[in-house]
Amino acid sequence: MARYIFITGGVVSSLGKGLASAALGAALQARGYKVRLRKLDPYLNVDPGTMSPYQHGECYVTDDGAETDLDLGHYERFTGRSANKQDNITTGRIYQEIIAKERRGDYLGGTVQVIPHVTDAIKNFVLDGNEGYDFVLCEIGGTVGDIEGLPFFEAIRQLGNELPRGQAVYIHLTLLPYIASAGEMKTKPTQHSVKELRSIGIQPDILMVRCDRQIPENERRKLSQFCNVRPEAVIPAYDAKSIYEVPLAYHKEGLDEQVLDAFDITGSPSADLSRWEKIVDGLHNPEGEVTIAIVGKYTVLKDAYKSLIEALVHGGLANSVKVNLKWLESEAFEGQDPASVLENVNGILVPGGFGERGAEGKIAAAKYARENNIPYFGICFGMQMAVVEAARNLAGLSAASSSEFGGEGEPVVGLMTEWAKGNAKEVREATGDLGGTMRLGAYDARLKEGSKIAEIYGTCDISERHRHRYEVNIAYREQLENAGMVFSGTSPDGVLPETVEIPSHPWFIGVQYHPELKSRPFEPHPLFSAFVGAARNNSRLV
Repeated sequence: MARYIFITGGVVSSLGKGLASAALGAALQARGYKVRLRKLDPYLNVDPGTMSPYQHGECYVTDDGAETDLDLGHYERFTGRSANKQDNITTGRIYQEIIAKERRGDYLGGTVQVIPHVTDAIKNFVLDGNEGYDFVLCEIGGTVGDIEGLPFFEAIRQLGNELPRGQAVYIHLTLLPYIASAGEMKTKPTQHSVKELRSIGIQPDILMVRCDRQIPENERRKLSQFCNVRPEAVIPAYDAKSIYEVPLAYHKEGLDEQVLDAFDITGSPSADLSRWEKIVDGLHNPEGEVTIAIVGKYTVLKDAYKSLIEALVHGGLANSVKVNLKWLESEAFEGQDPASVLENVNGILVPGGFGERGAEGKIAAAKYARENNIPYFGICFGMQMAVVEAARNLAGLSAASSSEFGGEGEPVVGLMTEWAKGNAKEVREATGDLGGTMRLGAYDARLKEGSKIAEIYGTCDISERHRHRYEVNIAYREQLENAGMVFSGTSPDGVLPETVEIPSHPWFIGVQYHPELKSRPFEPHPLFSAFVGAARNNSRLV
């Protein structure tokens, strides 16, 4: 039977609960246990699909087409287990399902209430489908005391009583700030956070404290006494240079040992963290470095590109180089020559995005990369803008554009209204809802034999995750290929372009899907490995 670990947070948000959960999962895996990680988000959105990246960072997409919290990306990268739509739930989704049941009459005339109906729905989500797992780690979003989080805290409190004795452990992550003017660390924020948690009826078994320096023994003892946690169960969570150091750091501080002790598990295999040590060694001892320009529209918030950043790190590991990122707002390129900011980079990457804002800047970046033989990687919107650029400047279609920007010009990129998914047909309307209506999740693609991208993958049949509602128009294929841009990959039925490349260019590839979502530190995605390798070999700078 699975054991349950509930991870909560206090004092402030963004302390790293998701990373802590992923790192603990990795440490337990290193001892031979099978783990599953799940995220409970208290916000009222059904999922993050309609939320701006400025609001919630990256929207992570699973193979089965769920739009989820970015923490699920951490879970996948650290454990290697592919998440699915049953690993992330929100208040909005819970209420949506409960109200649908009430409208059908499933409650037989009963009054629908937060307790027991909402809390029961949360508990059912937590407990469902965990056969075969040793540990299920459940992260509760937000911080203790948030109004919207109360049903979730109540649900996990109830589970602590309803599960067999010794089957649930609570970990609370808080902040231990250093006050420079006083010259000391202050435990009061953590004390108050734990007091709030205990007032709900939850006593943490383990306390993780985020801090930027060693915790004096006196403060550690004070935390133990005031928070009713054993001294050895007060685990420092120090800042790290790389997120991939965190499993090693937590193991060193005894986190996984304390978890097993809280479950009264003895005789557990020792942790084999050698592969994490290898990753960290590769990060700290590169043989060189490259600079990649990321020309995007959400660059002021790096969490909007979380998986992309990590995939580039993985590509650097595969090539034994450090990847330096040069963040460039695409709007800054509009109406001016991008040479001044792009002439000293080894590669240019244009990521996904939505809407017309910054589009012309991305087109300018693609043009500069094409004309100057700089390795170019266009992802989703980045591929579409590369195609628009080629249509305008190579194929002579000066009015080439996307129907996303309005009805004028040549619709080289257009809105999808139907497409094949397996043996079924998916149909959408331009005036329909935005949430959950894109081409989402893993789709198969067929690569052209002999193409550069097929050589990179080592196969002509691939499956990658998508998140978009506009596609390159296959009707322009002949004109573009005659001009030098090859459609090197399509959907199996040949209708939807999946990849493009310019054979005469050292490395110019665009993909409609999001390969960054499937990259892992132990298994770097082949496209990111190849792109960083091409950047390393960029003859302009070596």
